Amino acid sequence: MNQTTIAGHLGADPEVRFTSSGQKVTTLRVAARVRRSGKDETIWWRVTIWGEQFDKMMPYLKKGSPVIAVGEMNKPEIFTDREGRPQVSMSLTASDLLFSPFGRPDQPGSDVKSASSHQEPAFAGAPPETAYGQGRTSSTFSEDEIPF
Repeated sequence: MNQTTIAGHLGADPEVRFTSSGQKVTTLRVAARVRRSGKDETIWWRVTIWGEQFDKMMPYLKKGSPVIAVGEMNKPEIFTDREGRPQVSMSLTASDLLFSPFGRPDQPGSDVKSASSHQEPAFAGAPPETAYGQGRTSSTFSEDEIPF
């Protein structure tokens, strides 16, 4: 078994399908940015989630949401795009899915609300209790210390 971790942003809302036997399959399209030879490139990943293990997270994941997926990388597939150029399709079967600590709500006035009078930094589209630094037992971050 191989273990791969990818971090990126969703390129589309999660897609849910069911197999003929009734098994639920959720697909995420994740854009991961890498820097090669001094320029940024985007690698697109198809993340497959079998069953209902992350159903409680799905309402908070929308196009543009930052996400981290951990799982087994599948064999890359090579195909030819519409312009005749060879492309590589990367895919991962997720065993764990996390809200990324390096995202902000994608729009002012998004669905993420804080109990205080000002907006706390939070993961894009994530529930308020998963905001970066909340729930820490040793210390908490002030707004100036949050690394984004």
